[in-house]
Amino acid sequence: MSNALHVIPTTDDVSTGVRDTAKIAEAIGDVLADTYRLVFKSHAYHWNVEGPLFYSIHKLTEEHYENMFQAADDLAERIRALGQLAPDTMAGIVSRSKIADRETDMSAEDMVKDLASDHERIAHRLHALIELVEPLKDPVTEDLATERSAFHEQAAWMLRALAKS
Repeated sequence: MSNALHVIPTTDDVSTGVRDTAKIAEAIGDVLADTYRLVFKSHAYHWNVEGPLFYSIHKLTEEHYENMFQAADDLAERIRALGQLAPDTMAGIVSRSKIADRETDMSAEDMVKDLASDHERIAHRLHALIELVEPLKDPVTEDLATERSAFHEQAAWMLRALAKS
């Protein structure tokens, strides 16, 4: 029993027909890093937004960060299913992510536009992931990336529409 807590996670060889699992896992890890950073940014804007559209932005960002928090788990579990290790440090998440922290105080309009841009950025990464995995015979990751891209594209559209008010 005492050895049960001494197991150190390792990579595994998987034999499902998916090719180059390490390359795919690396790309999923990049999307995971972006997702995790955008969860935090959406949550921070959710807490701090003010103005006449407070409630609308507050509720929309809550829907988004809850969806992305679950997605982060799905992405990490896909990496593990491919036999690779999921990112496990915040420094690693930050260094791999293309989602940037805000530089100054932002208005509600700026927050909404910033989030829309970040959702578009993740959608681009997901499109690249779809292109990567097709020839590597990974329809599971392709389906996951397609589903996640649809979410981010819709989120960007909703935020852009809100910014027009």
